[in-house]
Amino acid sequence: MAGPRTLEDWLLWQQRVHLRGIDLGRERVASVAQRMGIDRPGCPVITVAGTNGKGSTVAHLGAFARAAGLRDGSFTSPHLRHYRERVAIAGTPVSDEALIDAFERIESARGSTTLTFFEYNALAALQCFASAGVDMLLLEVGLGGRLDATNIIDADVAVICSIGLDHRDWLGDTLDAIGREKAGILRAGRPVVLGSPQMPASVLDMAGSLGSPCWQYGASHAAERQRDSWTYRGRCWQFPDLPPSALAGDLQYANAANALAALEALGPRAPKLDAQRVAAGLRAVRLQGRFQVLQLRPEWILDVAHNEPAAHELAQMLRRRPVQSRTWAIAGILADKDIEAIGHELAPVVDGWILCSTDTEARGTSAQELRARLPASCVDVARCASVAQGCETARRFAGLNDRIVVTGSFHTVGPALDWLGL
Repeated sequence: MAGPRTLEDWLLWQQRVHLRGIDLGRERVASVAQRMGIDRPGCPVITVAGTNGKGSTVAHLGAFARAAGLRDGSFTSPHLRHYRERVAIAGTPVSDEALIDAFERIESARGSTTLTFFEYNALAALQCFASAGVDMLLLEVGLGGRLDATNIIDADVAVICSIGLDHRDWLGDTLDAIGREKAGILRAGRPVVLGSPQMPASVLDMAGSLGSPCWQYGASHAAERQRDSWTYRGRCWQFPDLPPSALAGDLQYANAANALAALEALGPRAPKLDAQRVAAGLRAVRLQGRFQVLQLRPEWILDVAHNEPAAHELAQMLRRRPVQSRTWAIAGILADKDIEAIGHELAPVVDGWILCSTDTEARGTSAQELRARLPASCVDVARCASVAQGCETARRFAGLNDRIVVTGSFHTVGPALDWLGL
């Protein structure tokens, strides 16, 4: 077709095809996938939903699959720095050329059907995986579950990491309502891994009505921690003397255990893992922007915490990591987030806030609006037009024994990584 040539041209063009940026529903994207012949992958599929923990769980799944000698295809969102991060094969982002080829195939198949930007993302990922002949698909839900574009594919194992209050405009105002939407990725008779001992009744009811075997953290599987190691105990698998995950934070023990449970739940199609291979996966796993600590002076910590539960966990992790002097926060938070709640969680562990405007179309927030929506306990010392300016300001303010925390959004951490040159 005549039209976009570079990947950047394609991405700009896709944002104009559909009138609504978010348009939940599977009919349009499913019809295009069927015409492309990519709606029935010939390999195991694990779909991961949840309020927090999705990215870390997918990262562990991929690391374990590769440790077992498999080539995984992972689709995640959003990206931190480059769109290619969303579509990776064996842990490596696909090329511009592979994505452009996928987009051209989508155009040939879609006819008059319009697609959202995310729906193009999902279809391109499925096409890239089909072309590469991967051994396993790892799909991270974009929003909710039931109506998400990733849910056009039947998951062999569904994972629900956590349920918290986020995206209330789309998913509902209660944990039960949100849980019901996320449980839409379940399939009749197929296993579901529940990443927490506490799950809303709606999730358990959905699993029961579908006859989906439940693997619930703390019951069917768990991470049993020792002083310098831990043991995975599942229904059949037991792996002792494992090292901590290369991803920082206590929650990563559960995320790693949930990933192992999802692989174990594949049954005969599970990868061949032993304690040595699992340990190799734990050491190799990588994911930027999740309590990513840069041991510089001052120390930098980057965490995308963009909702109240994630901000609570970030605050707990900061408390457990002593700092000699002050903590500065470079914060940029999107307009549709609960900015006040995020601020309440982080205010006790932050001495000074550097507020940054975020430039993300309709969802962006100016530093001035951020100040108006944060609680008074968040004491701001500067308001900046960009994250880069915020990083420069923080570097001027911070002493060698201070720490700088970059948080609030992928759209904040990504530009900070660019500024830091990482």
